[in-house]
Amino acid sequence: MFQNLQNIDTAFQHVKYLSFTVVFLSLSFSGYMGFMTFRTMEEAQNRIYILAEGKALEAFASDKRDNIQVEAKDHVKMFHHYFFTLSPDEKFIRKQIGQSLYLTDGSAKRVYDNLREQGYYSELVSSNINQTVDMDSVTVSLDTYPFRFHYYGKQHITRSSSRETRNLITTGRLRYIDRTDQNPHGFLIEQWETLANETLKIEKR
Repeated sequence: MFQNLQNIDTAFQHVKYLSFTVVFLSLSFSGYMGFMTFRTMEEAQNRIYILAEGKALEAFASDKRDNIQVEAKDHVKMFHHYFFTLSPDEKFIRKQIGQSLYLTDGSAKRVYDNLREQGYYSELVSSNINQTVDMDSVTVSLDTYPFRFHYYGKQHITRSSSRETRNLITTGRLRYIDRTDQNPHGFLIEQWETLANETLKIEKR
């Protein structure tokens, strides 16, 4: 009889250990499957499919900080393009300046107001002067926020009888704002100022 009780107790111990083992393995498997499901969903969210000419092309989403240098430099480049690329047409000038002011604070508006009061834009129209800008480089320091930048480029002023080339060096700071259609990079230029803008050469046409 005692032998039977001992056998029952041993069997119970075996069943208990087996049950614990099954429960532990089940929980481990469930945890592993949950982790893999979460990881798969996270990877799926980083995939974007773009439809181009009837074909689905896969692209990958990335955090804004991953591309901060590229976006910041392009923001600075586009601001200077809009602000300094002007044709002898009042509507075109207003459109270009208006677009550039979406990318900056009041510091650029003050420069624009001063040039307008001095008759700079009126002279462009009356004298049929065309103005363009070529960017050489942009540096953006990410060590401190707002981010300090320096823009280096060449300004070309084309008149009927000559073409003047001026160097252009400006500086300012970049801070984050919400992205909009007019400001797709989500940056705003602050404290913008011109450090250098001297004539390099004048060529006759």
